This record gives sequence, C-alpha cells and structure tokens, in this order.
Amino acid sequence: MIRRRHRLLGAIVGLVLLGGCAKREAAKTGSTRPPAPVAVASAEPITPIPQTIALDDAKVALGKFLFHTPMLSRDSSVSCATCHPLNHAGTDHLARSLGVNHAEGRVSAPTVFNSGFNFRQFWDGRADSLESQIDGPLESDIEMGSTWRYVVDRLRREPEISAAFQRIYADGVQPANVRNAIAEFERSLITPNSRFDRYLRGETDALTEQERAGYAKFKNYGCISCHQGVNVGANMFQRMGVIRDYFAERGHITPADYGRFNVTNNEADRFFFKVPSLRNVAVTPPYFHDGSAQTLEDAVTIMARFQLGRSLPPEDRADIVQFLRTLTGEFEGQPLSP
Repeated sequence: MIRRRHRLLGAIVGLVLLGGCAKREAAKTGSTRPPAPVAVASAEPITPIPQTIALDDAKVALGKFLFHTPMLSRDSSVSCATCHPLNHAGTDHLARSLGVNHAEGRVSAPTVFNSGFNFRQFWDGRADSLESQIDGPLESDIEMGSTWRYVVDRLRREPEISAAFQRIYADGVQPANVRNAIAEFERSLITPNSRFDRYLRGETDALTEQERAGYAKFKNYGCISCHQGVNVGANMFQRMGVIRDYFAERGHITPADYGRFNVTNNEADRFFFKVPSLRNVAVTPPYFHDGSAQTLEDAVTIMARFQLGRSLPPEDRADIVQFLRTLTGEFEGQPLSP
C-alpha cells in the first residue's frame, strides 16, 4: 500500500512540475456547469456527452491522488475510491456501502462517473456542487469519520504532498483546495462515445432495430419526462412512487427513505429524490437509493409500476432494457464494465 501510494504521488508531482497550470482537452471530463452539448440534428431530448472539456492537468492529477488515498479517513481504511472504484463503473455495487470500522451506510452509493453533470449531488440533493459534496463523506461518522483539521494537518506533514499543493495553490494545503482538486478530478470522469451517443451524432446503424424500438417506447411510455438531457436524468427531483406508494408496499421505512425532506423539512418533499442518471446504468447495479433492484429488468418493472402506473408487456420491457444497455460509455477508450 505504501509503495503504491508513493508511486502514485510521484506521478502526481511529475505532472504538477511539468503541467503547471496548463489546461487540457480531456476525453473524460465534466463540469458542474456542463458545456453546451453537441448539437443533434433531430433535436432529441437526450444529448451526447461532450468528448472534450478543458481541465487543469495538475489539479486533476492531485485530485486523483486524493480520491484514491485512504489518508483522508480517520483510520486510513477507506478512500473515495472504496465506494467509487473506477474499475467497477464508479460504484461498489452494494445496497449499503461500508465505511470506517465497517460501518454500514444508509443508501446505495451512486456511480461517480459523469457526476459533474448532476444538478445536485447525493440522492437528497443536499450538495449543490462537487466541491460541497466532499464534506459529506469526509465528516460522516459512518463513512470516513474524519475532520478537515485532521486531514489538513496530515497532508501538510507529507513534504511531497505539501509541495504539490504549493505549486498549484498559493495558500497550499487548505480544505477549499482539497475540495477543488478532488472535484476537478471527478469532473474528468466522463464516459463519452456510448453507442447511443454515436446514434445521436448520426451513426444510425450504431443501434439495432430492437434498441431503436426500445428508445421509442422509453419516450412513449413517459420515462423521458424524468430521464433526459446530457446525463439522461440527474437534473430534477421526483417522488419515488408517483402513482403507487412504493414505501408502503416495500415496508421497513427508514429516515433515509424520506429523501429531500431530510434537507428541507418540507412535508411536500418527503420521498422525493434526485432523479438518477441512466448513463452506464447497465453496469451499475443495484438500483434506486435503497439498492432494492438487482437487475435492469427489475428496475424497469418497478419504475413502470410505481411511477407510471403501468404493467409493461414483456416485449416492451425487453426492448427498453436493450435501449438502456446502449447508454454504456467509454472511459480511457474502453467501455465501462461492472
């Protein structure tokens, strides 16, 4: 672990020295204010993920180290990558993630990929940016169990890390700079070039006849009303259980099920959640904030039942699932895998 950390840190220092404040056009980038997506002639409600966005190389490199190091957690047992491993589509695939002392989380960890396109962060939307999102897990007793005072002091005691910060930020290791570096790295985690994006860009043969039919049904049934835009969702709040009472039928209600209500204390917000992005949905099970759906077929069936009040014919469900599989994009030139 120590050797791996030093190898990664050495690479970061090299990038900081060589890159300075240079910008880059990255094929895996994002932004809290996403740039205008590529124009699509057919004016579809879903737009492709941009293939390049300018980011600061040095900040991305430093953020990558911070994202992967367990130094931010109180007992050095977990990192951001523990719950969001990039080699597993940016999520740990657990209904409840595990933090310090093997404490169990309250909701399922969403993928970190394309999170820069979300209009809010967390299922309940309590953070309005990637930077402000970082406080949540870092200071949570059941996630990293840390404090900013502890993290800053620890990072400053490492000469190479402190020097890397000084080269990028005039005031060195500060909470705001740690947040900024991690957020810049997270903005780099975009997944362009899904087959559906290629289809939107004019490659009509990128989808099969069944997948095109699934997209048409996805729109006709009304799924598109909540899942649209560059992230195919993640740009609004919606009640879990619009037509039928999801929580009454599921049972065992916990405070985490209250969703947006936990942020606003407004009764009208109870059971409302940020609509999840469907980007890479085929490789990011389980589904929903409670991780209750293990397969795409289950997720589509539940959404149709509780959000639309519909029971889908098997053929329609199969077609929609096949369409959803076309939303899997690429990271570093390779399709994401579970």
